[in-house]
Amino acid sequence: MQYGSVTREDRKNGPAVWSYRWWEPGPNRKRVHRRLIIGSVRKFKSESSALKAIAGLRMEINSKDTRPNFMTVAQLADHYRQRELTPDNIWKSYATRYAYEGYLRRWIVPRWGEYSLESLRAIEVESWLRQLSLAPSTCAKLRGVMKVLFNHARRYDLFDRNPVELVLQSAKRRKVPEILTVAEIQQLLPAIETRERTLVLSLDKILSGSENQQLAKFP
Repeated sequence: MQYGSVTREDRKNGPAVWSYRWWEPGPNRKRVHRRLIIGSVRKFKSESSALKAIAGLRMEINSKDTRPNFMTVAQLADHYRQRELTPDNIWKSYATRYAYEGYLRRWIVPRWGEYSLESLRAIEVESWLRQLSLAPSTCAKLRGVMKVLFNHARRYDLFDRNPVELVLQSAKRRKVPEILTVAEIQQLLPAIETRERTLVLSLDKILSGSENQQLAKFP
């Protein structure tokens, strides 16, 4: 089993960074030296905190080890960030990376971070989602990110199953939205300030134009 090494590297511009180095099998049975920038010393104040951030990566490096897997959801999230949410990842847009990071940081890691992958149960996740005071569509997205997270673990041989696949979560609205009548809209408009009224009327014009374009396609 190898642990790699964490070193502090000074930079000409900006704060020093923590760097992780390790060896892994390469082509022609030759070992290849790898290096990963963990983050700046501002984000990780000590070497121990930097090591915690790459716990998932270290487990991947030693994935052939036969000992029990005690990897946590927080460690898996860090591994996913290092592999999938980096700025140089061209397979995901900035908006997708930003959204995924938000779901991980605000909801998933605070609630499930200390759980080991082995101990996570589908029914617990399902119960948690139903108790959140969020829109069903948001809960469905949370479930989706957790599912992606565990599929990531399977791809890298960090875990052998995905318990989130069994979680039931609907994206439908809890109640039908209330639609205003023409008379109610006529009463509402005079009560709106000029700027807001202009915005509402402009939006209505845009939507009406889009609807007319759609109708034109189907005479």
